[in-house]
Amino acid sequence: MSQPVLELKGLCVDYGLGEQAVHAVRDVDLVLHRGEVLGLAGESGSGKSTLAYGLTRLLPPPGVISGGKVLYHPREGGPAVDVLRMTDEQLRRFRWAEASIVFQGAMNSLNPVHRVSTQLTDVIAAHDPASSPSSRLARAKELLALVGIAADRLDAYPHQLSGGMRQRVMIAMALALEPQVVIMDEPTTALDVVMQRQILRKLVELRERLGFSVVFITHDLSLLVEFSDRIAIMYGGRIVEEAPAAELYRDPLHPYSDGLLHAFPPLRGPRRELAGIPGSPPDLRAMPTGCAFHPRCPKAFAPCAEREPQLLAPGPAPRTVACWLHTEAPPESGVAEEAVTTG
Repeated sequence: MSQPVLELKGLCVDYGLGEQAVHAVRDVDLVLHRGEVLGLAGESGSGKSTLAYGLTRLLPPPGVISGGKVLYHPREGGPAVDVLRMTDEQLRRFRWAEASIVFQGAMNSLNPVHRVSTQLTDVIAAHDPASSPSSRLARAKELLALVGIAADRLDAYPHQLSGGMRQRVMIAMALALEPQVVIMDEPTTALDVVMQRQILRKLVELRERLGFSVVFITHDLSLLVEFSDRIAIMYGGRIVEEAPAAELYRDPLHPYSDGLLHAFPPLRGPRRELAGIPGSPPDLRAMPTGCAFHPRCPKAFAPCAEREPQLLAPGPAPRTVACWLHTEAPPESGVAEEAVTTG
């Protein structure tokens, strides 16, 4: 898991141009390793989906990539390739064959007037036109079996499947060409808790069997804690904390991460009172000065409103955080002092 498969360096994504542009993703550095599940969490509007669509160049207008690199390391070795500088033909080969995406809302992603078999075989035919119809159909049956769906559902239309089955069809489609990277944009949001867990267990099983890497995007941090290797927390278009999943759950360093963790009930351990995060996410058109979270932060002190903290490692552990609590000494009284002493 030490080898990178995808590296984001200074990625910036805007909506609009000029002075009126909204900076939805700001200077993001992130690395996805081979065979890793990387969770990306944050409230709605924090930039998670924009980041995913930016790195795959699927941004709808007026979205534009205003800076940075997305380096992809091919499975056969050789130098990394910048996805943002690929030609249209290179990008067409890259998508689905090397990196695929499972969109939020399977009913909107599947074509309602085509059978499941047609949609699966069309993906294969587009990238392997020399394949025969019989081999494509056999591959479609194999893909459905991978995600636990009977082969007789190939003749079904999307509306004839349950929500969980539609989502598993989307996962099967994403795995059709055995990509190295699978990006999942809140794929379980519209499903009940039982179906969420079934899909996640199936995803973990497939990852272990096939060895692909996953970027799993959600606002539900409890899902990521269960099966992610690492978690990155986004707020206001930036990464504010990144850590191994177990360490972030045990000891969140950023007050925002701590707020997200305390926004859902624990399944084990002593009972605790749920505490939401006060206020609302920042308006990207008028970001606050300094740390974007400071108007909502219970541990804010002097530099938080004045200077923006950088994403730095607070110690030898493999984690980073963008918070003044871990780089500057707060006042020796009040809430901020307690925040430092308790972590």
